[in-house]
Amino acid sequence: MENQPLTTNQQLEKLPNATAVLILGICSLLFGCLLVGFICGIIGLALAKKPMQMYLQNPQRYMNYGALNAGRIMSIIGVIFGAISFIWFIIATLILGESFLFFDVFEDLLDF
Repeated sequence: MENQPLTTNQQLEKLPNATAVLILGICSLLFGCLLVGFICGIIGLALAKKPMQMYLQNPQRYMNYGALNAGRIMSIIGVIFGAISFIWFIIATLILGESFLFFDVFEDLLDF
């Protein structure tokens, strides 16, 4: 009964959390270079898991799959941007930290 096609008098249901996943995906792209974008992307991916499984079990029953899928894809891109920017921040901090150590050594040499 669950995989039967819907008749004309049955209404299509909206997937739960589809709008929230879409909004979180957009936020993860907007704030992708910050930690906020990474967190929004992770939350969006977590919220998209159950509705995605519901849709794959019975695609004829649900509508607004496009919004859910778009939000999921944007969340994935936002997580990737967030991870890259976090790695870049760590590398930049290490490089700047080393350069500041070099300047401290250079100042010590000039004092003598």
